Amino acid sequence: MKVGEKIIEFDKDGFMLNPELWDEEVARAIAKEEGIEEMTEDHWKVVLFIRNYWKEHDLAPEVRLLCKELNLGVRQIYRLFTSGPARGACRIAGLPKPDGCV
Repeated sequence: MKVGEKIIEFDKDGFMLNPELWDEEVARAIAKEEGIEEMTEDHWKVVLFIRNYWKEHDLAPEVRLLCKELNLGVRQIYRLFTSGPARGACRIAGLPKPDGCV
């Protein structure tokens, strides 16, 4: 995928091979692939939390931590990311494929 001047490569499951190339423009391009035409404030809240957690802990947060920290219900997360938090939200956040679920 080409985003601006960047060439973004993905693994066979669609996760970024080089998370350091991630930025908001890349996130929006991946979101469109996930069927999200417009990133809302809640989308960004989830994506940025996941990204920051991953940078600090080298893994994606569990769903219940995500819900607790962002005051969102599991159903809200799945409405925002129809392919789920592990697949959709982590892809948009530019993470490598998570070991467990987000």
